[in-house]
Amino acid sequence: MASTTITSTATNFETSNSTPTTTTTNTRNSTNIFFSYYFNSFLQTPHRLRRRMLATWTPDQELNQVRERSGADMKRKLKWYDLMALGVGGMLGVGVFVTTGQVTNNYSGPAVFISYIVAGIAALLSSLCYTEFSVQIPVAGGAFSYLRLTFGEYMGYFAGANILMEYVLSNAAVARSFTEYLSITFGEKPDGWRIAVKGLMTGYDKLDFTAVALILILTLCLCHSTKESCMLNLVMTVFHVIFFGFIIIAGFSKGSLDNLVKPDGLAPHGIRSVVDGAAIVYFGYIGYDSASTMAEEIQNPSKSLPIGIVGSVVITSIIYCLMSLSLCLMVPYVEIKEKASFSMAFQSIGWNWAGNVVGAGASLGIVASLLVAMLGQARYLCVIGRARLVPSWLAKVHPSTGTPMNATLFLGFCTASIALFTDFDIVVQMISIGTLVVFYLVANALIYRRYVIIGNNSSSQILFFLFLLSMTAMGFSFSWKNQHQYHWWGLLLFGGSNLTIVALFQYYVKVPCVASFGWAVPYMPWPPALSIFLNAFLMTTLKKLSFQRFGIWTILITLFYMLYGVHRTYQAEETEMVSTVILDRDSDQVMAISSVHQTNNKLDNIQVMSVISQV
Repeated sequence: MASTTITSTATNFETSNSTPTTTTTNTRNSTNIFFSYYFNSFLQTPHRLRRRMLATWTPDQELNQVRERSGADMKRKLKWYDLMALGVGGMLGVGVFVTTGQVTNNYSGPAVFISYIVAGIAALLSSLCYTEFSVQIPVAGGAFSYLRLTFGEYMGYFAGANILMEYVLSNAAVARSFTEYLSITFGEKPDGWRIAVKGLMTGYDKLDFTAVALILILTLCLCHSTKESCMLNLVMTVFHVIFFGFIIIAGFSKGSLDNLVKPDGLAPHGIRSVVDGAAIVYFGYIGYDSASTMAEEIQNPSKSLPIGIVGSVVITSIIYCLMSLSLCLMVPYVEIKEKASFSMAFQSIGWNWAGNVVGAGASLGIVASLLVAMLGQARYLCVIGRARLVPSWLAKVHPSTGTPMNATLFLGFCTASIALFTDFDIVVQMISIGTLVVFYLVANALIYRRYVIIGNNSSSQILFFLFLLSMTAMGFSFSWKNQHQYHWWGLLLFGGSNLTIVALFQYYVKVPCVASFGWAVPYMPWPPALSIFLNAFLMTTLKKLSFQRFGIWTILITLFYMLYGVHRTYQAEETEMVSTVILDRDSDQVMAISSVHQTNNKLDNIQVMSVISQV
């Protein structure tokens, strides 16, 4: 029989007959062991980074072994119409009420509906990529899980951290917009319910307690039950769509075509500004990926996920275009207000009662979108916690409610804190760049997974193809921004090269059969290739400040990964290896070692080191 040595360190608790001297000694020893452990972990960082950053998992491991770390399973209660309502409800309230006024004034003018069309096409292509992944890997982790299984742990962590940033910032911004519309409903100015505080920086000096209260109420609702939260969202979404119909009909009946071309034409700031505006209104499509995070709670994932995700993007895109067009028909673009634009537009044409109704309806829509976004963000964090990249208590699923309660409460507190201080303008471009980067990565991952992991093609060949796609997209983008008279040659060169590369790839590289995997993206590799092109293109239209803030955020999350995440995931695998060895031992050893394994499951409270010296 092979011998096994288990070395464990645990917190020493003072018993009733312990002396103060003994307690002090035990505490000092525990402290020394704690710092010694983490110092040794720090010394091993380069080795562990090489091992962890490119470590990938199989779908079976993600669906079973990793999911078991949450304890209880999430309850499968949702159907396809719940998923579609979640997608539509999550998107509708976010974009059209929050970004339309700003983009119309500063970027697109009356052509803001074209900005929504461009952003809608990009979102539809990305949603196709999400759908295939969610059907084949039906876990709650969304982009985090998809990239972790395809490109390795760090890339998944990078995407997950950006998705969480996007959700928290967007939810805070949307909650503050709720206050603006609700105040207009009661006849106040958009900032009437905020408290100005002297001495704080501009942009952080107007406290919004209404937004904080809304976020905390929704957080408690989401902790209670997913099914009841989805039913509430379904009811609100139905009323919301009816309300949108009222705005569209009123705008088209009361509006004038002259407002589309007067005073400065359809695109007063030029075509470039219309496309730049598309990158900003892309903020409005945050939400469809929330539907993919519900994969563990869907009764029939292979059928419900494609209908819910793709259907919600198509419906939302049509409504966005009609809504923005009706706004520009009602009043000239120079009279459209950046804040509460739809309510103010109705008031400007003399329909004060309609302005109040719009304020109430917009508030309802914002509540629905917040509910869905907060539902999705908690599931992202829960799955990241399963991977031990953040503290594992965030991964716990409450056994009675079947919801990730710890993650929901933690993110609700973070969102409320930001909503209390931060103005919308400060966070909107930071949100857009994070969203575009993640969607760009998911499109790359789909091509790599389909042709390398499933199709067994050369990884270097596929990576080179992805590199060429990105480079031609960037070349086209920089040519687009260049004001030189010969920039059209650059557009033709890089645009034509991109299409030629995709066509040659489709001709020479055989598409693997994926019929047994369920729903799959058709006409490969065109949809994900176009998604890569559009997302890269829209990223370059954002301002320099967006990239600076994104760079700082990237440095911070990378440092956290190096100093915390890489060691915790490494330790989690060692723990599971020990438990596997235990199962192979004789029965007389199981009782002695199982207590150590139970202690290992409490890695955030008690530090345990298990070393197998000889097997």
